[in-house]
Amino acid sequence: MKNIGLVVAYRGDAFAGWQIQKNAETVEGDLKQAVEAVTGERVTIYGAGRTDAGVHARGQRANFKTASRIPPDRFAYALNAHLPEAVRVMQSFEVPVAFHSRYDAKGKCYTYRIYRGPIADPLTADFSWQVSYSLDVDKMRAAAADAVGTHDFKSFQAAGSSAKTSVRRVDRIDFAEDGPMLIIRYIGTGFLYNMVRILTGTLVAIGSGKFAPDAMAGIIAAKDRNAAGVTAPAKGLELTRVYYTK
Repeated sequence: MKNIGLVVAYRGDAFAGWQIQKNAETVEGDLKQAVEAVTGERVTIYGAGRTDAGVHARGQRANFKTASRIPPDRFAYALNAHLPEAVRVMQSFEVPVAFHSRYDAKGKCYTYRIYRGPIADPLTADFSWQVSYSLDVDKMRAAAADAVGTHDFKSFQAAGSSAKTSVRRVDRIDFAEDGPMLIIRYIGTGFLYNMVRILTGTLVAIGSGKFAPDAMAGIIAAKDRNAAGVTAPAKGLELTRVYYTK
């Protein structure tokens, strides 16, 4: 029995999220069907995380176990022949039998894109949040620094989360500008349900002047979702990478 690891990319707007649902198309569901079509086996797909409907991925990780003799690196091509264009297996390879994409993950990198302009760019509109008003990026960067570290991020946790604790560690929040596109990259050991989107909405509120420049520390201390900003749209978010020890 081999354990096959996958790097998966997909357009979130084509699916009702990662996790299998009875009456909706999901990434996990399509991958499961593709693996079963290729191997003839009933398998379980283990994903690194459950992205919501509309959230994209460039570096989602998954694994499944199989007795198939297909070379590990050829699974990507075999599976893609059975997958819709909105999802692609970018790499496939053998991992240790005990490896689990979720439980062995050491951290994740999410990227959020904000398009700053009065008119949406049709070539990026499906992958970014259009903000038509001015943003002070320096204020956003300073506020983001207050969110780096280990904190109780209850203020940034959406209702419906099943997490046992809202304490998380954020290692880095980086900003980059590419013309009108503002790119925010979040790296941490793990994130709560909608945490990155709520952090982004809060940073935008600070950058626009709706919240005070030094509001972040107080919002974290409040441990109250109502203290934070709006939940930024799913379409601007991308799961960029999952980190492992090897």
